[in-house]
Amino acid sequence: MLTKKQLDLLNFIHKRVQRDGVPPSFDEMKEALDLRSKSGIHRLITALEERGFIRRLAHRARAIEVVKLPEALGGSTDSPALSVIDGDRPDSRPASAIPVETVHALELPVMGRIAAGVPIEAIAEVSHHVAVPGSMISGKGEHYALEVKGDSMIEAGINDGDIVIIRETSTADNGDIVVALIEDQEATLKRLYRRGASIALEAANPAYETRVLPSDQVKVQGRLVGLIRSY
Repeated sequence: MLTKKQLDLLNFIHKRVQRDGVPPSFDEMKEALDLRSKSGIHRLITALEERGFIRRLAHRARAIEVVKLPEALGGSTDSPALSVIDGDRPDSRPASAIPVETVHALELPVMGRIAAGVPIEAIAEVSHHVAVPGSMISGKGEHYALEVKGDSMIEAGINDGDIVIIRETSTADNGDIVVALIEDQEATLKRLYRRGASIALEAANPAYETRVLPSDQVKVQGRLVGLIRSY
């Protein structure tokens, strides 16, 4: 049986994974549960892990899998609710989303690499395809995948080499993780915040400074909706 705080934290992690495709940071967990320090979150995370509700990925900061949900959150003792999908890269195929009916999945084009760190050149070509669960394709519009390069989003559970699933959109809410095109030349994966006539692109790693740019120099290319991790 879980305590109220443990249940609240598990519910918060599960909802954030459903919304963003990645688990929240420890700071976000601390704020959501109104705790004074991260040590309390560490204790709750450890308790959830010991009871088999979550799993922390070794050597990956803030990477958490929700393994199952209790009945109080609408699950059963064996109901899966994974936040990270294991996968491999399939061979290159035509650049379109192809339904794979037997596994209820879609194949999305991987449009090169996206910087989670210093911005790199804008996305241009399909490098290969990746199969993703149909449930990960949220909302209307086209979807595509990108390979992450760098560690600036590590506290959002996004690591170097991960594949992120992006829904094409030109709009985003404050706090959304987006693909941002800077001056039509550089693409980067960051949290977006509007500050008057400027846009702040914020990393999820204290080693990287927030970039604040005039709003006319930043174009939203898409919003993060899922994450695939290959081992």
